[in-house]
Amino acid sequence: MGTKATRKAKKGETIYTAPAKINLSLKVLGKREDGYHNVDILMARLDLEDELIFRNSRTTAMACDTPGVPTDESNLVMKAAREFEKAYGRLTKQHMTLVKNVPHGAGLGGGSADAAVTLKACNELLGTNYTEEELHTMAAALGSDVPFFLNPVISRCTGRGEIVTPVPELAEWSSPIVLLKPQFGVSTPSAYKLLHGAHRIKGVTYNPQVVDGIKLVNELERAVFTKFPVLGFTKMWMLGRPGVRAALMSGSGSTLFALTETIEQARELAEAAKAELDPTLWTYCGYVNPQ
Repeated sequence: MGTKATRKAKKGETIYTAPAKINLSLKVLGKREDGYHNVDILMARLDLEDELIFRNSRTTAMACDTPGVPTDESNLVMKAAREFEKAYGRLTKQHMTLVKNVPHGAGLGGGSADAAVTLKACNELLGTNYTEEELHTMAAALGSDVPFFLNPVISRCTGRGEIVTPVPELAEWSSPIVLLKPQFGVSTPSAYKLLHGAHRIKGVTYNPQVVDGIKLVNELERAVFTKFPVLGFTKMWMLGRPGVRAALMSGSGSTLFALTETIEQARELAEAAKAELDPTLWTYCGYVNPQ
């Protein structure tokens, strides 16, 4: 949420949390002149979170607890710090340690959340008092999903995803959820490129699903499932499990999620997926839009 974490920080540290998200719906409206696609996305946060630990430093730098995650200027955390420095006119002089819990290439927005929280943390720690609108401009320059995480309430995200409109009637809605992610990831640009050669896979349904009046659909599924049929088959397997109210791919994948009636059903589904489908699956059970 961008709030300080509940675990105790060491002296001189401030800890912020950066939540993952899922797309309850994703509609692709057409390609834009700038090369992006216009989209209409219903986005909601999860109780799955990265942590960012800030402390004063002589320069701007970052570290990460997960091997293989870049800590140079290519990381969105560093990009966010640099974008902030453009407005600030000087170095942030913050050392940022990223504790990764949200997997990379999963369609869960982990990097975007980390970037948004970096902007909010720098604004607070340096006392710059940039407005929400000014932070939004910085966030939009970093990526389409980043603005959502400045205030991650259930929102409709349009344009290329950077126009964020909260949906007040869904503010109190929540649901148990299970996430399943295979070992491979899917890059967002590649998913959109696959749209043109996409076809239906026999036995896989792409029709909208309705839960509590919310219409769940992902128009990238056909494209991604064409290249990775196992994701489509896994979705159908999930839909056949007890207590599953809906199952969908999140964003551009490769994570699939199922909304369940109870958290116990979510845990049972995760265990069954590892036993029956793939023991190497990454799984997570929790809540979407936790209250």
